[in-house]
Amino acid sequence: MTDERPILLWLRRDLRLTDHPALDAACRTGRPVIPVFIHDEVVERLGAAPKWRLGLGVERFAQALSGAGSRLICRRGPALDVLRALVAETGAGAVFWSRLYDPDSRARDTGVKAGLRAAGLTAQSFPGHLLFEPWTVATGAGGFYKVYSPFWRAVKQRDPAAPLPAPAALAGPAVWPRSDDPADWGMGTAMGRGAAIVAPNLAVGEAAARARLHDFLSEGIADYGEARDFPARAATSRLSENLSCGEISPATVWRAARHAFDAGATGAETFLKQLIWREFAWHLLYHTPHMATRNWRAGWDGFPWSEEDSRPEVVAWKQGRTGVAFVDAAMRQMYVTGTMHNRARMIAASYLTKHLLTHWRVGQAWFEQCLVDWDPAANAMGWQWVAGSGPDAAPYFRIFNPDTQLRKFDPDGTYADTWLAEGRRTPHPSALRYFDAVPRRWALSPHDIYPAPVVGLAEGRARALAALANRGG
Repeated sequence: MTDERPILLWLRRDLRLTDHPALDAACRTGRPVIPVFIHDEVVERLGAAPKWRLGLGVERFAQALSGAGSRLICRRGPALDVLRALVAETGAGAVFWSRLYDPDSRARDTGVKAGLRAAGLTAQSFPGHLLFEPWTVATGAGGFYKVYSPFWRAVKQRDPAAPLPAPAALAGPAVWPRSDDPADWGMGTAMGRGAAIVAPNLAVGEAAARARLHDFLSEGIADYGEARDFPARAATSRLSENLSCGEISPATVWRAARHAFDAGATGAETFLKQLIWREFAWHLLYHTPHMATRNWRAGWDGFPWSEEDSRPEVVAWKQGRTGVAFVDAAMRQMYVTGTMHNRARMIAASYLTKHLLTHWRVGQAWFEQCLVDWDPAANAMGWQWVAGSGPDAAPYFRIFNPDTQLRKFDPDGTYADTWLAEGRRTPHPSALRYFDAVPRRWALSPHDIYPAPVVGLAEGRARALAALANRGG
């Protein structure tokens, strides 16, 4: 007999209709498909900005599903409990979902799959978050790659499967189960007044993501290789926000950039390498999940980093008030836009872990609170790369000088002037918006005197190198 029971499509970070293998497989069965989003324990643990941004993506995807003749059923609670309840309410016989690879999601999904199968249900996971499943990229010896360059060489000629089209039709059940209104969940509560400041800088949903990709391919990719390091230039794709929520698939981005490369776009290969850097981060997190919480290199466990995040100099770093222009501009950009330019991230991270001798975990946790494009793999590897404790990391003695970096990559001062208000006769509007975005309890004003450096750059460098020497490195 043909199984006509509905399929629950459990959505997580795959908020799109196009190139969605789990959705495509469900639709191909001809059975009713019930899309479901669950605000579970993994979602609840997200930081303020990524939780808020995910909530916006869920609401926008609900609208997209409605336009396609379907609905998004939203529920709150432990994932297995919610799915069991929906099976009882709908008579569903299967649950499909797209795989995730961070430790928390893997642990949850393993338990969900076991619980559903024990109840006689079909529980099936599909790819979709990465270009290549982590276990499919191996060294000649059969292990996983620990260095980026050979990883890039191993995958650069691989052709990911062609992106799948959006389904022509989404068959629904005769009777839909009830749904929570995700707006009632308060996913943006922790953002406070910052939400209103960051919101105009977002591009929420699949249509916005595809428009971003189109604009970048039309206007930015040719100069990407050279221009991407200059934080004042609009030279990057800004797709990290959308990739984080799965509003566009990496295969869609790869295929489009590869076409640009084949057409002779000079910056396309550099952009493709950045996509593979994201892939490499997930490859490593899958194979070495401790990267998310502990030094990837165990030899760094004794390094004298401080984890006290209430120290005055760390508070100054968080507030963008270190007295070091590049660092402060970077932090303020994050509070106003929800993102931070990649070179600025390196400078801010280097200053915290080296000049301020603060553990990378402090910065990692703060970025998880503040970045709308937060990605557990990229965030963990990025911080450990800068700190020197991670895979294929920059050596610890490579200590960025923020002033030298600012002169090199912001030679006319545009980036600093865009984000720093104190001492400017007519501050840039973006610099003023920072004061409206940050918590009132910080009691900051554009009329404040810009601070002297909390630690001199030469002094901080010398202290970091001494700590390295004493460690024996």
